[in-house]
Amino acid sequence: MKTDDPVNDTVLFAADGPTAVITLNRPKALNALTHPMVLRISEALTAWAGDPAVTRVLIRGAGERGLCAGGDIRAIHDDAKAAGSASADFWRDEYRLNALIARYPKPYVALMDGIVMGGGVGVSAHGSVRIVTERSRVAMPETGIGFVPDVGGTHLLGRAPGQLGTHLALTGAAVGAADALLCDLADHFVPSDRLAELTAELLAGAPLREALARHTGRPAPGELAERRGWIDRCYRADTVEEIVERLFGEGDPAAKEAAETILAKSPTSLKVTLAAVRRARELGPLERVLVQEYRVSCNALRSPDLVEGIRAQVIDKDRAPRWSPATLPEVTGDDVARFFAPLGEGRELDL
Repeated sequence: MKTDDPVNDTVLFAADGPTAVITLNRPKALNALTHPMVLRISEALTAWAGDPAVTRVLIRGAGERGLCAGGDIRAIHDDAKAAGSASADFWRDEYRLNALIARYPKPYVALMDGIVMGGGVGVSAHGSVRIVTERSRVAMPETGIGFVPDVGGTHLLGRAPGQLGTHLALTGAAVGAADALLCDLADHFVPSDRLAELTAELLAGAPLREALARHTGRPAPGELAERRGWIDRCYRADTVEEIVERLFGEGDPAAKEAAETILAKSPTSLKVTLAAVRRARELGPLERVLVQEYRVSCNALRSPDLVEGIRAQVIDKDRAPRWSPATLPEVTGDDVARFFAPLGEGRELDL
């Protein structure tokens, strides 16, 4: 594998020793993923899987702000408005990459430092060695843009203890290191000022377990553990409406804040997300969940809330989306079911 690519530097590769390195290199865009980046990462991982000189892979983000903030949602906005196929093509390859990472035959070390959201979760949290720092902010915030957690996010959140994953899926809340560990979105905590030394040791060929033991520590306490009681009570309800009602009824300021956060999201996205997370729990392997997510994502392209949500949050930045339907009771069971409908012959995700 070449160590550089003069044609495309949005993702950099190095494999000069036992540790191959992927560096997402769009720091001004918080290392957001593009379709070409996804394809090149998949190609590199496939090559390294069969290379006996490579014993493990490490992925990191350029700059100080984060590993990856997700995909290029401006491009998704434009594609959805134009009724195009670029987003579906991108997701097909992105979800295949997520599956490849999950079943990778060698240790896959993800440095989840800083912002790790959406597609950033997809290229990290399915790995076998997931490292967070005190700067980590991990989230699946899709309901805020009229979308639904994808890249295997419903699989990850569905497997979180109790109802923690449902809470994160509906609110889109970002969690720090301790809560990421609690929710099984990460495995190890390493202070950010020790990442460089850890990386250097891995590049020099140090045994992975020994290197981790030298640098891991304990993060500052999170918030979810002490909120677990009302989270589990409220989010086990059958509907989003009942979840919100229970949250308001808790008498806890944090629960009230969660309810208000949920009510600001797309009503359709909320109901589809709740259904998707609960279905994911029953589907089993990640690959089956990704097939479901691909259906939901492609069907979301025809939903007015996706275009409107991105407009309000990213394009115009007025933070005042006009959801359609505007309220939870207006979203029917048939509306939700349409997101899970088969795409038709030749259009389904093949893993």
